[in-house]
Amino acid sequence: MKKHLGTGFAAMALMAALSGCAGSPGTSTTTAAPTPSATSRAATSAAPTTGTPSAAAAVDLKAASSSAGNIVVDSAGMSLYFFTKDVKDSGTSACTGACLTAWPPLLTTAATPAAEGVTGTLGTIATPDGAKQVTLNGLPLYYFAQDKNPGDILGQGVNGVWNLATPAGEMIRSAASGY
Repeated sequence: MKKHLGTGFAAMALMAALSGCAGSPGTSTTTAAPTPSATSRAATSAAPTTGTPSAAAAVDLKAASSSAGNIVVDSAGMSLYFFTKDVKDSGTSACTGACLTAWPPLLTTAATPAAEGVTGTLGTIATPDGAKQVTLNGLPLYYFAQDKNPGDILGQGVNGVWNLATPAGEMIRSAASGY
């Protein structure tokens, strides 16, 4: 019985975090800068939710095949997503506050991110805490916290605003992943 209650509370917490990501453009759930532990993701970690990751010295992106089509993944095979509320080439992320808990940014310390099989233009933007978030065709890239294993694409279509990134830098707009 206790296990079911814990699972229910965890599901409610996830839905609360995800609902913060579905607001209208220009709105945010908080004005405080996110903490580094909530927003940092190591591009080379086996699973993006283990430990307190930090930015990798070099981000190695690559193309991979998935049930949704060809997508962009990090060097460990973790899927990367676009947020439809982000504005191309704006230099900022529309995902702030609680949104960053469910959708951590892909960070790097490299001046120019490296990629294999990715034909879109890679770059970086500064996060509020001064880290470098990787961009593809001018849009920031994010992980989905519920993707636990390489190849997971559970974030696809969440709230109708999260889409997998293609190697060309386009959004895969298809049915939701079950959320």
